[in-house]
Amino acid sequence: MPTGSFRNLLLSCLITAVTVTALWWGVALVRPRKLDTVAERDPLAASMESTPEPGKTVGLTPDELVNIRVYKAVSPGVVNIVGKTVEYDFFFQPLQREGSGSGFVIDNDGNIVTNYHVVRESEQVEVSLLNEPKPFPARVVGADPINDLAVIRISAPRVKLRPVKMGDSSRLQVGQKVLAIGNPFRLQGTLTGGVISALDRTLVTEARTTVYNVIQTDAAINSGNSGGPLLNTAGEMIGVNTMIFSPSGGSIGIGFAIPANTVKRVANDLIAYGEVRRPWLGVVKGLDLKPELAEALGLTVGNGVLVTQVEEGSPAQEAGIRGGTQRRRLAGWVIPVGGDIIAAFDGKKIDSYNEIRRYLEEHKPGEVVKLTVVRDGRRIEVPVRLAPPASARRWRF
Repeated sequence: MPTGSFRNLLLSCLITAVTVTALWWGVALVRPRKLDTVAERDPLAASMESTPEPGKTVGLTPDELVNIRVYKAVSPGVVNIVGKTVEYDFFFQPLQREGSGSGFVIDNDGNIVTNYHVVRESEQVEVSLLNEPKPFPARVVGADPINDLAVIRISAPRVKLRPVKMGDSSRLQVGQKVLAIGNPFRLQGTLTGGVISALDRTLVTEARTTVYNVIQTDAAINSGNSGGPLLNTAGEMIGVNTMIFSPSGGSIGIGFAIPANTVKRVANDLIAYGEVRRPWLGVVKGLDLKPELAEALGLTVGNGVLVTQVEEGSPAQEAGIRGGTQRRRLAGWVIPVGGDIIAAFDGKKIDSYNEIRRYLEEHKPGEVVKLTVVRDGRRIEVPVRLAPPASARRWRF
């Protein structure tokens, strides 16, 4: 039989072992667990890297596998949007009208990008997430009719939000494969594919505004696709589907998307300020010069924009840009002449008044741009610091 001291030693060792084990398990439970798999670190990346279930890849081409991978990764972030308005009939009885479109989640705060015309004049907006039984009420954060874009927001659990990654539209090429996900005719989660048919198109929107650098695609886009993402094969949004050309009203392979770089700039402003803060230059009026017109006016420059009026107190006036000082009658028209001729904007050739606005869209208030002007037959460089416009000037440049 063990002696008393030996029993005490055994009991002491047993207590020590139990204490060490308890401490080890306590640390293990409290310490944050390292995320070892791609699925745990980034669910979107995991879905992009995953392949269809074993046995389902038989007979599928590499191109089809790309389509499947992109759809699984992005479709949970594409939403259906319903805008409701109330109208009154001849007898002043209220009638509810509904319009629908698409959109996509851009962050974990519930912000969603769509087209302005999808939510325009809507008194109530509802958003349906893929595979969610009930829609979420949404509010309009801000809208930009000029680029036909809007941001709306829903209050939904973060676990239900799957933001779509933004791509770089400046690197696109004609012939590049693209995919579109949207809700044509309220058929939620519809995937179509095609290629980039052309770049740098100019598009006139339903609000009669002009959008530049537009992407043209032959991917099928129909009523209800408006506001949905145009994607590259990496699952990145490279454009927002906005309009089709179609005599019949259905897709004939000529669709247009607002480029991602425009979307990012506009969405950032709408979320931060509720509006797009465009820079103000102050060239109120200008005349597009062609060789024949320049010759008739006795000008030495055949291309550019003849400045006819500069706004009082504007950045252009402060930089010394001059408007017309004389009037000349030509073919029944009275034309202010004697002003500067804008030949280039930051080194890029200018051929029309609209091109000035196109390049201004790429800048922010406070930035300095360099105008190349022709004055009295000499070319000079004029730096101009762009200013934020007052609300009354928001639609001018």
